[in-house]
Amino acid sequence: GTGASPATSIKYAGLPWEMGLTEAHQVLSMNNLRERVTLRTDGGLRTGRDVVMAAMLGAEEYGIGTAALIAMGCIMVRQCQSNTCPVGVCTQDEALRDKFTGNADKVVNLITFYAQEVRELLASLGARSMDDVIGRADLLAQVSRGSAHLDDLDLNPLLITVDGAANIKYDRNKDRNPVPDTLDAEIVRDAARFLEDGEKMQLSYAVQNTHRSVGTRTSSHIVKQFGMRNSLQSDHLTIKLQGSAGQSLGAFAAPGLKLEVSGDANDYVGKGLSGGMIVVRPPMSTPIVAADNTIIGNTVLYGATDGYLFAAGRAGERFAVRNSGAKVVVEGCGSNGCEYTTGGVAVIIGSIGANFGAGMTG
Repeated sequence: GTGASPATSIKYAGLPWEMGLTEAHQVLSMNNLRERVTLRTDGGLRTGRDVVMAAMLGAEEYGIGTAALIAMGCIMVRQCQSNTCPVGVCTQDEALRDKFTGNADKVVNLITFYAQEVRELLASLGARSMDDVIGRADLLAQVSRGSAHLDDLDLNPLLITVDGAANIKYDRNKDRNPVPDTLDAEIVRDAARFLEDGEKMQLSYAVQNTHRSVGTRTSSHIVKQFGMRNSLQSDHLTIKLQGSAGQSLGAFAAPGLKLEVSGDANDYVGKGLSGGMIVVRPPMSTPIVAADNTIIGNTVLYGATDGYLFAAGRAGERFAVRNSGAKVVVEGCGSNGCEYTTGGVAVIIGSIGANFGAGMTG
């Protein structure tokens, strides 16, 4: 439950970042695509010198992971995946977490030292900023280490400078693509009386699978206006939807919001559900038998903490994984249902798939 990689993955999976970074930088540059992306690398950047070398090989952003953990107290016992970290850095065990002594200031100091060393190295090269050395592999050279095993290693493929690389502009201030108006934006406008005065309202819309995260932005406005633990009725704002809802319907839905779908919904329904209510049923005119058909997709109620979901039909795989408080009624689910559940209630009126309840603790 720590989220750490298995020891076998750390030891046997992946390649040195230098190889992946240079290949990506060179191929993108040769195809005139380098200016369209930002390259980021991590995996053993221990010093400012490592950061400058990564920049010369083409990186524009740099990830500091293990070094930051060490700054917070990690002693490299390498038990991250076993939940037994003796200094409380990587564990869910409350007794071990009490031993954690790290704080943000230590990480700030580490990054400050990185920046100071980078500044000194850039000054020694006559560079005014990181932009002056990004992609400048010509500033690097392989040196002899006095060992036949090491000197036989040919690093020239890493040090190739692509023709025209000097003309590449590493502009990290590109304009973002404009976000088109969403169904949620329309809902927020139409629900102004509810959001401003608390008036009970019911709104209706047609929905299609390109409408994603319906109800999420509305929930944000509800929480800002009324608070997370509000006294609104469960259907104070009812949104009736007709059609096939896109991914993440009702994600993080807040108390006071009810979403009723006449149709079906894609994956991630009720992801992180936080007190709202979601109802999904087939259209009244449909000839299908609800109990025999899937009406909501995979990974429904992932990480839900509160609220209700009622589905007249089956759910897909990974149903209610890591649910910790939501209550749900559904007519069957696929494999890996209710994994790692710690709370809530799931009433499943129908068949279930393999591995149901694996890792459940509540």
